[in-house]
Amino acid sequence: MASSRREFIKASAVGVAAAATGLPLASLADGKEARQGRPLNILILGGTGFIGPHMVREALRRGHSVTLFNRGRSNNTLFPDLETIKGDRDNGLDGLKDRKWDAVIDNSGYVPRHVEDSARLLAPNVSRYVFISTVSVYADFSTPNHEDSPLATLVDETVEEVTGETYGALKALCEQRAAGEIDADKLAVLRPTYICGPGDHTDRFSYWPVRTRKGGEMLWPGSPDDNVQIIDVRDLANFTVDCVDREIRGTYNMVNANAYSMGELLEDCRAVTAASVDPVWIDADFLASKGLAGGRDFPIWHGADGFAKFSADRAVRAGMHNRPERETARDLLTWWDTLPAERTASTRAGLSPDKEAEVLAAWKALGN
Repeated sequence: MASSRREFIKASAVGVAAAATGLPLASLADGKEARQGRPLNILILGGTGFIGPHMVREALRRGHSVTLFNRGRSNNTLFPDLETIKGDRDNGLDGLKDRKWDAVIDNSGYVPRHVEDSARLLAPNVSRYVFISTVSVYADFSTPNHEDSPLATLVDETVEEVTGETYGALKALCEQRAAGEIDADKLAVLRPTYICGPGDHTDRFSYWPVRTRKGGEMLWPGSPDDNVQIIDVRDLANFTVDCVDREIRGTYNMVNANAYSMGELLEDCRAVTAASVDPVWIDADFLASKGLAGGRDFPIWHGADGFAKFSADRAVRAGMHNRPERETARDLLTWWDTLPAERTASTRAGLSPDKEAEVLAAWKALGN
């Protein structure tokens, strides 16, 4: 009877998560069962934002048990049948004391002190620890980076304010603090690039298929040959749980391993929208002269610099798999269409219609 109830609870949680992503339940259960060995008890620090629900769902799909630790302030009804320990990473970890788990997935660590405190508390009582970092940890993006490239640093390591300037260096310190508390044979550090797919609240990847679907003349930055790197949130979740299942350790860039370009992104967006769009490719120098930059005004595009040239070789050797980017775009739109109209009225990233029209007009005025 107890076993049947556990299975019912897990199935219920998966169903709730499916509704949250806008994807059919069948798509969450299909596929090869990847679980290795016995079911595990997994603690997820976070779990209700963007990437967390996908990790929860994948762990449940494989038969594991999941406990969440968070402040209970966002999406707190997403997994009503899972144990949620309410607390705060800023001096509010009491709920984790004297508890044991097989593994920890830390996807909410941004401040080094917080990561150090939680890792120190949990280290004696867990066998595996997965820390979700970022490719922004690297010191220099003018050339491609691999996992052993130099990392960003802070002059003042007591800084805790997360900004665009401090984010990468703070994450690098978080990695170091986790490594200082967790034995190397227990620790995996994952460094994702732009995380995309159903549930993405940033709209960075979303901007491109959503805008393409509107059709008409559309501004595309730089060259069709410019590299782009993303990671589908479900592929990140799969490899994260693989790290737990297969006791994978070490540091891994989480990026699409195959070569991908802005031109291919355009073709994928056209394919999944069937829209009649007229792309206008505008020189990066001209865009810069208008104060427009990649990563902000043109999300996920960085021109010709090294931010889209991270090595994925180590992750591929460890078993990471990437689904086709076209599938990411298709499923993103499926989810997008489940959102309320006030949410989809405009994207949270990319150019506004007025700004796009202004730049296109200025480009044409030069005879282009």
